[in-house]
Amino acid sequence: MKALYQETTEGPDAVRVAEVKTPTPKAGEVRVAIKAASVNHREMWIARGLYPGMNLPTTMGCDGAGVVDILGKDVSGASVGDEVVIYPGLDWGHNRHAPQAEFGLLGMPHGGTIAEYVCVPVENLAPKPKFMTFEEAAATVLTGLTAWRALMFKGQLKAGETLLISGVGGGVATFGLAFAVALGAKVYVTGENEDILARAKEMGALGGVLYTDPEWRKQVGKLTGGVDVVLDGAPAPSFANYVRAINPGARIVIYGSTAGDKFEITATGIFLKSASIVGSQVGDPQDFRDMLSFVEKHQIKPVIERSFPLSEAKEALLYLESSHKFGKVVVTI
Repeated sequence: MKALYQETTEGPDAVRVAEVKTPTPKAGEVRVAIKAASVNHREMWIARGLYPGMNLPTTMGCDGAGVVDILGKDVSGASVGDEVVIYPGLDWGHNRHAPQAEFGLLGMPHGGTIAEYVCVPVENLAPKPKFMTFEEAAATVLTGLTAWRALMFKGQLKAGETLLISGVGGGVATFGLAFAVALGAKVYVTGENEDILARAKEMGALGGVLYTDPEWRKQVGKLTGGVDVVLDGAPAPSFANYVRAINPGARIVIYGSTAGDKFEITATGIFLKSASIVGSQVGDPQDFRDMLSFVEKHQIKPVIERSFPLSEAKEALLYLESSHKFGKVVVTI
């Protein structure tokens, strides 16, 4: 089969679409003929070897939707021909608050989805939402799941509360915006330019500020009237700019570190407001089911910026790194 294949840690330019061995399902697994996958920023980190538990060579990608084409031994609950979306992790464990040490995602350390076929445990399957295309379903997996867990499980966002999304435009942030608006929260955003802020407002954001403005911290409190929940995937440059605008009991949810690992926290700014700083990563199988149910109920679709065929999967990754602005980048198979 053809797959986006990584053999070295020399960066996105070194990955390639290659002919690799077609997988065969083990007992308890199914094989899915992938119809669409998507690329995420984690693939860029993996391509450079900046990911724990590197296991090369590998097929890249953790988002996938497709059709079940072979059942392994002792499989029940799935049939050949089922249109499915794939939960992207293995071995989360029983603790809903954090995964066990054995947990890992497709695409690293396990074989990934940017390929013609992938084998996964049958319990990783969920029905593809009927109102979505395969491309839309694939684009919902990792970023939708990450946004859902961060906001609903970790952030405990409620209808009527005020949410600030720091750095809108990426997949998690755009899903967070869609989820929060559907929930009935009041959403404000920061963004790179006026076009991105305008697109966020079209999706239901009530207002936004440019994070490129060195004085944006002075605007947040006035704009929002106080923030109950913050969704932030790059806290290093942003935390100090919004922390004074949080309300008593606020929850700051950090789901990434794309702009650096370290940032300064003033203790009094947190404990005097009884605020929480919460880490969140991916989501467990229950989050996945809850997210898909919410998506079905509210008919929420991802924003797809651009699609590439599998033969151009490397170009999709390079596009994500160099030109991506708003939404998801998808690979069709």
